[in-house]
Amino acid sequence: MTQENTGSSRLDATRWWGFWLFGAISAVHVAAIVLGVETLAYPTKLMLMPALAIASMWALRAGPATPTATLLYAALAFSWLGDGAAFFFPYLSDELPAMLACFGAAHLLYIALFAWRIRERPVPPWALAYAAWWGVMIAVLWPHLGALLVPVIVYGAVLAGTAVFATRGGPVTAAGGALFLVSDTLLALRLFLPGVSEAATGPWIMATYCAGQGLLALGVARILRRDLA
Repeated sequence: MTQENTGSSRLDATRWWGFWLFGAISAVHVAAIVLGVETLAYPTKLMLMPALAIASMWALRAGPATPTATLLYAALAFSWLGDGAAFFFPYLSDELPAMLACFGAAHLLYIALFAWRIRERPVPPWALAYAAWWGVMIAVLWPHLGALLVPVIVYGAVLAGTAVFATRGGPVTAAGGALFLVSDTLLALRLFLPGVSEAATGPWIMATYCAGQGLLALGVARILRRDLA
């Protein structure tokens, strides 16, 4: 192996360190939830999406700015606003509408990314299961939604859309979209369904959320790096 090839291999090996850092922050955040250390849980929550954005940017460094990467960064930015809705919108009496709006925008950006920019493969037939998920979730939550019925119906459809279109990026992004769906499903059950406790669902909500977002970003970054090679 030539010196040039050795240097290139080492450079490529360090390209993905940011995702390991994101994984470490995610692990600390979930552990803080399990242990009830709120002074650590909320700050690490606000660190998640910036860390993932940095990981993606580092992986794609030295490459040209592309609309695909811009859509990814924008989706992560809106996810960050959703994560910290209470922090970023302190003047609101209820953070939930702002959180739904921010994550709704993030999901629309993910849909645009996979519908128009990343089309590795067609949507598989099994993705129709996400339509069934949407119908079941709305049926279960309907009696408890009140004034939020329409926003939750729309948000659920957009969330399912992310899971469906993420299958176009291959197994990694498909898994990311599915885990994101699991996270928001658990969150919806906790928010709206009586008897579902935060203590039981909180760690799983954030564990699947971190894994889902991480796999979506990693899958997109890998595809973009491959195309640059």
